[in-house]
Amino acid sequence: MVVTTDNLKYEYKNKYIYEFFKRIFDVVGSLIALILLGWLILLLCFIKFCEDGHRPIYTSDRVGKNGKIIKFHKIRSMKPNAEALKEQMIKDGLNEVDGPAFKMKNDPRITKFGKFLRKTSLDELPQIWDIFVGRISFVGPRSPIPSEVEQYNEYQKHRLDVKGGLLCLWQIQHNRNSLSFDEWVDLDIKYIQKRSLWLDFKIIVKGVWMVLFDRSGE
Repeated sequence: MVVTTDNLKYEYKNKYIYEFFKRIFDVVGSLIALILLGWLILLLCFIKFCEDGHRPIYTSDRVGKNGKIIKFHKIRSMKPNAEALKEQMIKDGLNEVDGPAFKMKNDPRITKFGKFLRKTSLDELPQIWDIFVGRISFVGPRSPIPSEVEQYNEYQKHRLDVKGGLLCLWQIQHNRNSLSFDEWVDLDIKYIQKRSLWLDFKIIVKGVWMVLFDRSGE
């Protein structure tokens, strides 16, 4: 079946079989991960609380499939007033990437323990729960914040045609932070057009390898 939307062609082969088994994998995989890593998540949350005495889990609104607002969780790696600081930093022209996303290599909002969490990607662990309850998947475009989506053009909005994910094609690129926002979007659209269980498996394996051995995205 081929679905055409604003000149974008999504070729789905055995679409419903793919989505069924993808969800089964998400549920089983996230449940196993929660059982094996639950103690580590609790330990990291305790250390984070001891660092500054504030809530260790950061919850934010993100935009999911078809523009639906979802709750998104991380172990907090930034100072409690990070959002207010971000607005001032944008005004000061400190954003180091193009497009609506905000990134800064030496972000002063990140705490000492937060740097460790980000370097090891351990701040992402609470999203295993988000996968288990169906908010996101192991593989899919990263779910953006609403203020970024407000700046999307029609092409960029196609990132929201599928459920967001913990891992995506952009994240497994060498020196991924040197890519422009348009290149990031193109990779997401490429994934949506070609997604399959095999492609998901390759992204997961490459993602694990990147976390363990490749620091080019720091």
